[in-house]
Amino acid sequence: MQLYMLALNPTDSVTEGFLPAARRLGLDITVLTDQPDTHRERYRAIHPAPELLGCDVRDPHAVISAISAHRPPGAVFSNSDHLQTPAALAADYFGLPGKDWRAALRTKDKALTRRHLDTSEGVRSVELAADADPGRLAALDLPYPCVVKPREGVASEDVIQVRDAAELVARCREIRARRPGAALVAEEYLPGELHTLETLGDGERLHVLGGFRTTLSPLPYFIEERMAYVPAHPAGLVTEILDRLATLGVGFGACHTEFVVHEGRARIIEVNYRAIGDQCDLLLADLLGLPLFELILRTHLGEPLPADLGARTDGAARLDYPLARRAGTLTAAPGATDLTVDGVRLTYRPTRAVGERHDLHHTNRDFLGILRSVGRDQATVDRVAEGFLAERSWEITA
Repeated sequence: MQLYMLALNPTDSVTEGFLPAARRLGLDITVLTDQPDTHRERYRAIHPAPELLGCDVRDPHAVISAISAHRPPGAVFSNSDHLQTPAALAADYFGLPGKDWRAALRTKDKALTRRHLDTSEGVRSVELAADADPGRLAALDLPYPCVVKPREGVASEDVIQVRDAAELVARCREIRARRPGAALVAEEYLPGELHTLETLGDGERLHVLGGFRTTLSPLPYFIEERMAYVPAHPAGLVTEILDRLATLGVGFGACHTEFVVHEGRARIIEVNYRAIGDQCDLLLADLLGLPLFELILRTHLGEPLPADLGARTDGAARLDYPLARRAGTLTAAPGATDLTVDGVRLTYRPTRAVGERHDLHHTNRDFLGILRSVGRDQATVDRVAEGFLAERSWEITA
């Protein structure tokens, strides 16, 4: 069966997760991408490498045309935030299983998300259209501090807390300088503990895979520094989040939802209608003992999920993301490492090569590496992970 996978830049989720899963399922794989040379370089060590077709994957018309001129599709899939709507529209065009394109658009567009959840969430939010002057925001009755973000952004890119109207306008102008014509959203800052909920559905049955408790960098930025696995959030909070996902139309394939808990109330930050990234999905598959990537692909092949996934429930885990704290050249850093300490499996992978120079982005592009730690109890996992990080150093020279 022919699988078309839509992608922008290469990611660990695709390279280490979905491509091997598709091969295990016996699928013929074609990657549609606007960056074929970058993918070709990333897949040099993969045998057999997937077929690559250049395509403007953000454009549903271009995707449909490319597929129709090639082999008949059996499934159309993407794990990219930006490509859920094109993938859903293409799947629908060819009569294949997939996400409702309305739900995909509703979750990708943060202004649409807020408007759709208005009665249940009560988050004050305004949209600054792509052609609107940021100065108009100064006259609006927004609560401060508030948060400004691109309407269709990802990975905390240009997500900033601001303290007053003057700073809001200034930050919007800075973002516009980096992203000409970008539509922006300014919304009430939601205090509280940041959590995620990971779900997998087939359109009829929805499984909760647990979630993570997220530790962020100091404000005004929102960079993930640590993710600790939470097997089960309080039932009432989970019900609240699932009700809001149902309101958005979410229920097919993987979904990664971020929410805060404050004074016993849960409120959604954003809904990413795809599997969690930054190697959290690789950790989940290992921790739960599930063929997670195969299960996700099977939903797009039209197969129902079992009533019981058979996930393990006796594990503990966390991920750590050593960050660059300043711009400069990485002059020393640990290499890739796999080891077991006191029963905790440690997997460290660099995300930046020694000798590379980078600016400071205040996003996950500042990650220097990713440490995955999986064991049986959280106290031991925490001790071993913190020991690993303390014994290693990352040096940046201006």
